[in-house]
Amino acid sequence: MQVVRTRIPDVMVVTPSRFGDARGYFSETYNVRLFAQHGVDTVFVQDNQSLSAAVGTIRGLHFQAPPDAQAKLVRVLQGAIFDVAVDIRRGSPSYGQWVAATLTADGGEQIFVPRGFAHGFCTLTPDAVVAYKVDNYYAAASDAGIDWADETLAIAWPDVADGRSLSAKDAKLPAFADIVSPFVFEG
Repeated sequence: MQVVRTRIPDVMVVTPSRFGDARGYFSETYNVRLFAQHGVDTVFVQDNQSLSAAVGTIRGLHFQAPPDAQAKLVRVLQGAIFDVAVDIRRGSPSYGQWVAATLTADGGEQIFVPRGFAHGFCTLTPDAVVAYKVDNYYAAASDAGIDWADETLAIAWPDVADGRSLSAKDAKLPAFADIVSPFVFEG
């Protein structure tokens, strides 16, 4: 398993090893001991999956506020996405900064997004299937987010990200400057 820390070190891109032959391949996509060796002691409690039919579909930028905050381990089962994590921990040296990774079913890349980050993605292929583990259960009362196209964040979304395939809920998310983050950097 290859683990690469992004320029925001708490966010990691993890690429599990694949062992292949003429039949296909085998890959261990999650192992608690291996993640612990890289400082991730997260206990996942729920798996989620989404299908996005159209190229350019935007999902996010989402987070759950404490006490229902969630860390996520995101991977693609079919197709490809441009995946983004935005640091919203007040007092963090990278507050308001973002990192991104392209995740593909063919490559098997995953991104670990810790608590205190807003998360979203844009589909790069039709019929993209995304699966992610979370370490806390969904709580509608704690569900929140930030406008995916926020000019302050200046996320360099791919050209296919135009907001046409955006949910009604995501279309109403506030600007970054209009949220009071419930997260505090703990150093």
